[in-house]
Amino acid sequence: MARFRLPCSGPFAGNRREFLQVGCLGGLGLSLGSLFRMQAARADAKSFHHFTGTAQSVIHIWLPGGWAQQETFDPKPLAPLEYRGELGSIDTSLPGVRFNELLPKTAEIADRITVVRSMTHGEAAHERGTHNMFTGYRPSPALTYPSFGSVVAHELGPRENLPPYVCLPNLPAPDAGAGYLGSAYGPFTLGSDPANPNFTVRDLALPGGVDPARFATRQRLRDTVGRHFQRLENTANLQAMDEFYARAYDLVSSARARAAFDIQAEPDTIRDAYGRHEAGQRMLLARRLVESGVRLVTLSYGGWDMHQKIRDGITKTLPPFDQAYAALIRDLERRGLLDSTLVMVSSEFGRTPKINPDAGRDHWPKVFSVVLAGGGVKRGLVYGASDAIAAEPADAPLSVEDLATTVYHCLGIVADKELVAPGNRPVEIVDGGKVRDDLLA
Repeated sequence: MARFRLPCSGPFAGNRREFLQVGCLGGLGLSLGSLFRMQAARADAKSFHHFTGTAQSVIHIWLPGGWAQQETFDPKPLAPLEYRGELGSIDTSLPGVRFNELLPKTAEIADRITVVRSMTHGEAAHERGTHNMFTGYRPSPALTYPSFGSVVAHELGPRENLPPYVCLPNLPAPDAGAGYLGSAYGPFTLGSDPANPNFTVRDLALPGGVDPARFATRQRLRDTVGRHFQRLENTANLQAMDEFYARAYDLVSSARARAAFDIQAEPDTIRDAYGRHEAGQRMLLARRLVESGVRLVTLSYGGWDMHQKIRDGITKTLPPFDQAYAALIRDLERRGLLDSTLVMVSSEFGRTPKINPDAGRDHWPKVFSVVLAGGGVKRGLVYGASDAIAAEPADAPLSVEDLATTVYHCLGIVADKELVAPGNRPVEIVDGGKVRDDLLA
């Protein structure tokens, strides 16, 4: 595994010790040692301030590739076939609102969610659109901006001794990282898919002097972590580690931490309700993590870049999402967590209004859909509208900056607060956005 490198500036500059790492992905992995140093540093920081938000946690469901608004949450049943596509639409629990025919379970819970049909920006390339949607900023050659999760980690810090920001199963894109904030605020990644029957977190790389025996990679997370720390917790090397490293061991060896990642502990009925597929098990694990104290979980599902045969692609990809998403919203509501957990479904852009000669749709950032639920957002709302062929916003266009500012507001983070980028350059968390109060309950 790669050695964790500390940022060039900030409280960790110059320290080149090896760190205990869990879920490392190159330079973007979260070091647990630095996690607790970060927590201690934040407790002393004069500039640390936020208000109490309506959302205590966020589950960000990322659909990479650019999902088609016409084949999901903004069908156009009255448009000509070459615009509406071959798939039909169905009624929902909201009078007069229709979703794609392959979203029957989500249609039943439409009264619990908010569908934004007027999302818009100007970035038609995957990399640029992804950066925009993850950071609230258009890409810049001068500065790499931090993602939502890393800003949350920086501003709010850990809770319940769990990493504040988790990506599962892996980092969905470089833009989901810490940017100029430095790797200490990067995501904790699992390195294994919870849909895999042999799901475990990736191996642990230990500092020099600690027994280097590798863990068995095909054992369940709780067994792997439990046996390892039973072997090490009384060694002299562990006792010699400073307080922060000891707390890092405590995190991974604690029953609470093991339970958070132990998806096998879920009853079969719950796992079946979510679906025994990538969408279902990833969303289920995300629920377990926010329930245990993780502040923001980003999960990715599917491949939505459907330039060809979009009907076939949607028919394969959308039903598992439908099952898992509806189960997640119902499960959060049943557990009393929906009001405090903001669930956001997004993608880098939408798809062209007209079906192309390959029976697919191409990139289209001018208008597309995102879906919000819980965490202080209104229920049973369709926000904004696209025009008759889903080509332009027809009502209440929503910018990336406004979406980001509204999400941060729900978390109790002031989006125009200035952070410090390299060179002591002040940079606002979001530049120019405003809270869309009409989205909020």
